[in-house]
Amino acid sequence: MSKKQNKEKEEIPQDDIPGNESAEKITIAEDDISEEKVEKTEEEKNQNIIKALEDENSSLKDQILRKQAESDNYRKRILREKEDSIKYGNSNLLLDLITIIDDFERAIKSTQDSSDAESFHSGIELIEKQFVSMLDRNWSLKRMVAVGEEFDPQLHEALGMEESSDYEKQTVLEDYQSGYILHDRVLRPAKVKVAMPKVVSPESETVSDK
Repeated sequence: MSKKQNKEKEEIPQDDIPGNESAEKITIAEDDISEEKVEKTEEEKNQNIIKALEDENSSLKDQILRKQAESDNYRKRILREKEDSIKYGNSNLLLDLITIIDDFERAIKSTQDSSDAESFHSGIELIEKQFVSMLDRNWSLKRMVAVGEEFDPQLHEALGMEESSDYEKQTVLEDYQSGYILHDRVLRPAKVKVAMPKVVSPESETVSDK
C-alpha cells in the first residue's frame, strides 16, 4: 500500500465509519433505561415511605381511641364509686345504730310483762352508756364533760349565768345539752349555765373589815 493510500485511510472521519451512529443510539437508549430504573426505584421508595407513614398514623389513631375509651371507662367507674360511696357511706354507722335500736326494743318489750319502773330506768341508762361508748370507740365521737370545767367559748354556749362567790373563775354549773367532739373538732358545743365570780367592791371590803 502506498503512502497516499495510508494517508487517505487515516483521514476518514469517524462519523463516516459504518455502525458508529447505531452505537451512539444504543448508548443513549441504555442511559434512558438507567434513568427510568432510578426514577422507578425512587418512586417505589417514596411509596414505601408513604405506606409506612400511613400505617404508623393508623396505629397511632387506634392507640388514641383505645386510650380515650380507657379514660372514659375509668372516669365512669370513679363517678359510680363516688356515687356508691355517698349512697352507702353511712352503712357501718347505721348498723351500729340498728344495734342500739334493738336494745331499746328489748327494753320496751320487757315493760310489757313488768311494771317495774326502776328496772326500766336502769335498762335505759345501760343502753345510753353503751350507745355513747360505741360512738366513741367506732366513730371517735366523744361527749364533753362540762360541769365543773372552766367556761370555754370554743366548747360551751352559755344559756344562763349566775354570780357566785364560790368560784374564782367562770365555771360551768349545769349542762343543759351535752356537747360532742368528733376527732379533734367540736361537732356541737355544750349548752350550759355558767357561774360568774362575784366582784367584791372596795367599799364592801372596808365594811366587812370593820
